[in-house]
Amino acid sequence: MSTLIRNSFIKVITVNHGGKIGACQVIQNRNIMGKALRESIPPRPPKPKPFDYVTKDYTFFRSIFDKTTHRFDENTRVVVVEGPVAVGKTQFAQTLAEDLGMKHFPEPNMDWHYVRSNGIDIRTFDDQIPEDARTFDHRNWNCDPCHRLAANFQMMMYVARYSQYIDALAHMFNTGQGVVLERCPYSDYVFLESMLFQNYIRRSVRNVYYQVVGNTIGELLRPHLVIYLDMSVERTIEAIKARGHQHEVCGRALTPEFLKEMERQYKNKYLPDISTHAELLIYDWSGGGDVEVVVEDIERLDFDKYTLRTEPKMKDWRMPAEVMWAEKRMTYTNQKHYLMNMINIGNCDVPELITSAEDCWNRDKVIYGHPKFKYQDGYNEGIATVQRTKLCRSGLATNDILRRYYAP
Repeated sequence: MSTLIRNSFIKVITVNHGGKIGACQVIQNRNIMGKALRESIPPRPPKPKPFDYVTKDYTFFRSIFDKTTHRFDENTRVVVVEGPVAVGKTQFAQTLAEDLGMKHFPEPNMDWHYVRSNGIDIRTFDDQIPEDARTFDHRNWNCDPCHRLAANFQMMMYVARYSQYIDALAHMFNTGQGVVLERCPYSDYVFLESMLFQNYIRRSVRNVYYQVVGNTIGELLRPHLVIYLDMSVERTIEAIKARGHQHEVCGRALTPEFLKEMERQYKNKYLPDISTHAELLIYDWSGGGDVEVVVEDIERLDFDKYTLRTEPKMKDWRMPAEVMWAEKRMTYTNQKHYLMNMINIGNCDVPELITSAEDCWNRDKVIYGHPKFKYQDGYNEGIATVQRTKLCRSGLATNDILRRYYAP
């Protein structure tokens, strides 16, 4: 009933906002354009300025006058770059984002959990904390993939990818700028399944993982385009050695068997599944490649042909009413804490994902006894004057709303 009233009210204010609109068609009118093609066409009328979603909420009242789709163009897309370890995703994604005029989101890591907003890296407290409550990042995992905390590490990596994907959607909805990500929450299970295959984790961890995924992934919108950079396992091992990260080269996690299972999970499960919704491009990247060639291939993709209501391709992005775009934008802009809370599930049957109350108490006593943690996020150290951020206005900090066995 409330939705009906709201939609009716919007239609009274502006016909275009609540009904089918021409503005939504902007997304579908043209294919993605690279830098060279964009520069070859006449200048377009200026779009509305990007909305300051970092410090401001996108409210219902704002949505009446600030139309979401009016910032969109043919490059307002979500592009995800996938591939094996050390294939060169970061450099490729950076170059691609620059050519397409999109924002690049590097692959998230455990810094998202461990480096707090005050600049403190809580890994520095490990020598004062009980072993079961210490941090565990990719370096630790590579050296000891069967460690008790390896399961929690994989859960936290999904949380980091989920959080970053929300940020990417918020950026795109508020600025109209497309985004390029390295891996995403939809492909995170490739690592989990490979860890299970190698007996790094138990099957009960897998069960909890998919409960969390099932409770959260439906809140997101799947990517428009997935680019997979392929490379053989043998060449991947050579690339890992050439990259020279000691925790990878000398570690015990990235074995040939693990990498083969990753490849199998990608090619037999993830890529076929995601291709039912997104466009998929696959390249042999064993010896590198030319990003300009990839851009030309992207420009040939026709995102406009998937228009039927029953068509699975691009289904998440077919929202015919402006109010539907506004509601999604409000969710990703204002309600990230709500989306992150959906990670919390009532499952305490897996010891690897639980830390004793005593260890938690001792850990928190050490960390939050530090002077830098005296004031809540959003408050200025020493004088306790509030800074103008959405975080402090809501009174919530992301790391405070996660369940203990996902928090550091």
